[in-house]
Amino acid sequence: MSADRIPLAGVIGSPIAHSLSPLLHGHWLKSYGLPGHYIPMEVPAAKLEETLRLLPEIGFVGVNITIPHKERVMEIADVVSDRATLIGAANTLTFREGGRIYADNTDGYGFIENLKQGAPEWRAAAGPAVVLGAGGASRAVIASLLEAGVPKIYLSNRTRTRAEALREDFGQRIHVIDWVHAGNVLEEANTVVNTSSLGMVGKPELRVPLDGLRPGTLVTDIVYTPLETRLLRIGRELGCTCVDGLGMLLHQAVPGFERWFGQRPVVDQATRDAVL
Repeated sequence: MSADRIPLAGVIGSPIAHSLSPLLHGHWLKSYGLPGHYIPMEVPAAKLEETLRLLPEIGFVGVNITIPHKERVMEIADVVSDRATLIGAANTLTFREGGRIYADNTDGYGFIENLKQGAPEWRAAAGPAVVLGAGGASRAVIASLLEAGVPKIYLSNRTRTRAEALREDFGQRIHVIDWVHAGNVLEEANTVVNTSSLGMVGKPELRVPLDGLRPGTLVTDIVYTPLETRLLRIGRELGCTCVDGLGMLLHQAVPGFERWFGQRPVVDQATRDAVL
């Protein structure tokens, strides 16, 4: 891109109006006094490839990708990172020389960085993790927990076959538990993660019995509307260390912002306030 062009980035999804990413990147651009714009773009599946090929030509340096395009962009990209390949989805695209598309997945990075910031004393290797849900977000969380050194993951999903498919992909450290028995393994857990949409505004509650949670267990939810889900509220009442899901959204944005705008942003209270 020519030196006098203002760098453009954005987020592509369908729908997209609800996305907090423009607020987040806009806050960072302003805070660091950087030239650049970050815009939400609603792009239907049929127009996705055409759009992605055009964007570098009109000054875009990269984009975030959200639902429902995170798997599809893997087929369009020219280069795919190892972690995006492992997770089977990409959320961060960077446009390289000649418009070549580099696809990466920073969701797992954002998940772990959020835990490090929210619970500095947390150690992945200290005991098993319980992961609830086996969708796209679950893959990123599982990959990052295994990489961080969790010895064993109890995985439970309402549809057992989806959890078993993840065990096939991720191997022996994954132990699939029936949804009706998920509450029974909580007392063994060092880390408990809800990766499903259960508990989110407008969705059913997470109905797993939580009385097995122990003081000191790290409990986190990737849902951030509401900020304190039922899982986090009950965890807090039982003396667990609780980390909300908003930080994962903030931290997963850091690598992309740095690549596109040349400044590594800091996730602090002002960042949270800007997005809330």
